[in-house]
Amino acid sequence: MTIYGIGCHNLLMKAELVIRERIVFGDGAILEIKVWRVPSEVPPSRHFLKYSLFYGRPGERLVGYDNERGKGNHRHYGDREEGYQFVSIEQLLSDFRQDVEALRGEKI
Repeated sequence: MTIYGIGCHNLLMKAELVIRERIVFGDGAILEIKVWRVPSEVPPSRHFLKYSLFYGRPGERLVGYDNERGKGNHRHYGDREEGYQFVSIEQLLSDFRQDVEALRGEKI
């Protein structure tokens, strides 16, 4: 569980896990989605979600979306890293699944 400080107060509030999904495919590929609701924005993101979406194999990320502190919302696709325009959690999940389906050549 992740704990975040709020402002300049010593009050600590825990992040709330809102989505956790993990699929291990027959070919060894892994899809993992983790989304937390956090008490404060993760700069420079302007929303109250922290997320990590991964598709790949052990030691090899093929597709990833996350909002790392300092980088904000971004997407990894193969060797490329690019900014990602976060609109909603629904759109994020849809975009991620479309990328994974394109690589796999099948609906998931």
